[in-house]
Amino acid sequence: MQGANLLDVVIVSGMSGAGKTVAIQAFEDMGYFCIDNLPPALLNKFLHLALEAGNITKVAIVIDLRARVFYNQLLSSLAEVESLSQIQTRILFLDATDAQLVDRYKETRRSHPLAMDGRLVNGITKERRLLKPFHDRAATVIDTTNLTPRQLRTQIFEYFDQQKDIPFHIVVMSFGFKYGVPIDADDMMDVRFLPNPYYDPIMKRQTGLQKNVADYVFNQPATRKFYQQYLQLLTSILPQYQREGKTMLTIAIGCTGGQHRSVAIAQKLGEDLQKLNYSVDISHRDIYRYKESVKHS
Repeated sequence: MQGANLLDVVIVSGMSGAGKTVAIQAFEDMGYFCIDNLPPALLNKFLHLALEAGNITKVAIVIDLRARVFYNQLLSSLAEVESLSQIQTRILFLDATDAQLVDRYKETRRSHPLAMDGRLVNGITKERRLLKPFHDRAATVIDTTNLTPRQLRTQIFEYFDQQKDIPFHIVVMSFGFKYGVPIDADDMMDVRFLPNPYYDPIMKRQTGLQKNVADYVFNQPATRKFYQQYLQLLTSILPQYQREGKTMLTIAIGCTGGQHRSVAIAQKLGEDLQKLNYSVDISHRDIYRYKESVKHS
């Protein structure tokens, strides 16, 4: 168990093609300070800097044979680190069968770091031999031969996350179609079919964050029916996104200008999802575009 004042350090290594990129992304999602391809000679210096900084509590570092010029220094550097009482060090080694590694390299068409001028299988064999001392010292070895990236992430969370839950964050945003659709939206809903407050002389210059505008939007029978069905749909599919290992979901609600209808819907949706204990950020991309256009007209 990690002590209150310990720097939690996970060294991620293993066979090329075994899933280290997926692993370091998982550690990043767990809040680890992550470094990919750190030369072993710099390991000790970096961890001392992390201790001096005082605000870094957990670190994940990928060290593999991409840094093969320095690799013979790894075990000695690791021994120095393990001698420090302020640091808890664990090694995660990712492995896979030779046949699976060959298939993955063929699929990605990348070159193995130890087979630049030779056969792929020879590079894998050489790498396995060089990494054996590190494999034998690993606290956790994960065979990724039959694992999907999602399954690998799940295992890493089970082994290394004290909360045991893959983080899941939702961004609910409003936008105006006249300014373009958000390219990062995972789920997009068009609410231009709802009655538009824009045509009311008073509400025209207001936004969906103001109570009278929101009341106007939600007092419409069409809005109430739509919103109830949409919220029900989202609450039924959000757990499916989580089970698939997705860590962030962006829900975009759009109307014509992004000032009234989409703002009111997105604001209420975000607040209702927060009440269901989801981590939610609410943003309104185009809410003040109308005021800016009036100011510059």
